[in-house]
Amino acid sequence: MSHSLAWMLQWPVRALILILVSRMPLGVDMISFRIALVCSLVIAFLGTLLVWPLRLLLAPLKMVTTLGGLLPVGFLFEWVISAILFAATAWLIQGFKLRYGLGSAFLGALVYSIISFIALKMLGLEVPLLRP
Repeated sequence: MSHSLAWMLQWPVRALILILVSRMPLGVDMISFRIALVCSLVIAFLGTLLVWPLRLLLAPLKMVTTLGGLLPVGFLFEWVISAILFAATAWLIQGFKLRYGLGSAFLGALVYSIISFIALKMLGLEVPLLRP
């Protein structure tokens, strides 16, 4: 399957995952599947625009707290970035609410990321970040 087709097929799958996350007691509210489709696009768009600037912004803190990469906790910074993207999307899209603020953003982003990774892997829709 081509990378472009896999990216397009990820969109409704990620929207369904957002609906699933909103049904869990995490404080994430989604009013409809249509809003979930829009949110999955916005999360992807914000991720494309903001991931590298956020990584650069957090790099000094990451270097200090991980002792230059010696401690294996760098994934926590990726989780923070995911929570920021999740919260920004909720702020931008009416119909996507985080009932408990950043707590809901952190929990929702974590569960969304885990379920997305598993579901996309099972469906064969994972796309490498760097294309050959």
